[in-house]
Amino acid sequence: MTGGEDWILRPVDAGLIPYTALKDGTVDLGDIALMNDYLDLKADNAVRIEKWRNDHES
Repeated sequence: MTGGEDWILRPVDAGLIPYTALKDGTVDLGDIALMNDYLDLKADNAVRIEKWRNDHES
């Protein structure tokens, strides 16, 4: 998406919030930023764990 909507919709896609929370103002941009930071951290940790597992396979 060219307008940055993917950043806003990412927590919806991940199942953290319903789309209606964006529409009715239940969450604000600070909440969206926090959830995106969490999703980035979670993805980074998954990559690190997979690398560790690959490096320590018997």
